[in-house]
Amino acid sequence: MSDPNKKYFDSLPFARLGIVPLKSYVNRAKEIDNYLIEWRSTRDHELRHNTAYSGYERDSYIIDAQTPRFGSGEAKGTISESVRGDDLYILVDVCNYSLTYKMFGEYNHMSPDDHYQDLKRIIAAIGGKARRINVIIPFLYESRQHKRTTRESLDCAIALKELVNMGVSNIITFDAHDERVQSSIPLTGLDSIRPVYQFIKNLLKNTKDITLDKDHLMVISPDEGGMSRAVYMANNLGVDMGMFYKRRDYSTIVNGKNPIVAHEFLGADVSGKDMIIIDDMISSGDSIIETAQMLKARNARNIYFCSTFGLFTNGLEKFDKAYKDGLFTKLITTNLIHQPEELFEKEYYICCNMSKYIAYIIDNMNHNSSISHLLDPSDRIQNVIKKYKNNETI
Repeated sequence: MSDPNKKYFDSLPFARLGIVPLKSYVNRAKEIDNYLIEWRSTRDHELRHNTAYSGYERDSYIIDAQTPRFGSGEAKGTISESVRGDDLYILVDVCNYSLTYKMFGEYNHMSPDDHYQDLKRIIAAIGGKARRINVIIPFLYESRQHKRTTRESLDCAIALKELVNMGVSNIITFDAHDERVQSSIPLTGLDSIRPVYQFIKNLLKNTKDITLDKDHLMVISPDEGGMSRAVYMANNLGVDMGMFYKRRDYSTIVNGKNPIVAHEFLGADVSGKDMIIIDDMISSGDSIIETAQMLKARNARNIYFCSTFGLFTNGLEKFDKAYKDGLFTKLITTNLIHQPEELFEKEYYICCNMSKYIAYIIDNMNHNSSISHLLDPSDRIQNVIKKYKNNETI
């Protein structure tokens, strides 16, 4: 494991580092912990024996946290060791539906609301004794409810303000559905990181017949809301982008949302070109598969799905059928949220492991160093593209 940076660790750490994974994130937190242990145990610098570095090298940075429940379904948060004066990073996956708890003798699957409540319980258990509390919540809780169109709640904004009022200094998320939600906490750090670098790296690593120019490749946004995401990828690849505009029936609500009447395509001719469809999440999968169908109807060549969060709320059967019908070539998502085991058995699936990237973020922030190079990894993207064009190993 190579050290992520050669300069920032010469400065003193903000405080002793502690990683507090909730049960929903324990397995991935162990991977993050291993990177940090390796990096910090091999660093050799003149300040290494400074008393301010006490606790810098540890066998593990993970601090055990539990949220046991009573038979009624109520719960509490507990911390197993002292965290006084620590720089804490709490990790939680609000989409981990695989976890269950018993209530009145019945087993319930944990919902995003349950995970969010457990996050608050752990913050309450810390009791203000930590020097700084940072929350890493890859799928931003209630991020799809980011604006008000009728008489309805603004759940994401309320949750963010609640975390800040509880003493959280920084919130790290990935590919927020709408980054403007940070306006609800303008004086507190909220960083949304897009894994475009990981998408490009893993796509080029697992495919050999993509030609990186505007005559052979396009980046597609399935709706107007994700256009900036597609523009960023297209600009880094040096290709054109296109967008589908979803015309909805706003007079009707079906399953909590307005049904789509028609998809209108805005972009250049796609005939014979490879398509990268990029989006923040795949929920049921209907939208991204419909987008692929319309691109295939316009004679697109290979189609690659890239999505930060693969929720797959209606299962994988429709993706199996779409793949069998030739609608797409590869499906790429990250491991930022819970993934069903059957997903890894699919020949069309590619996983972007984000554990090392999160370790970079934690290591930089613990030294109070800038993470701008992680928020905008253009240099890394160009290095990968250069290696691909030179037929070098990625």
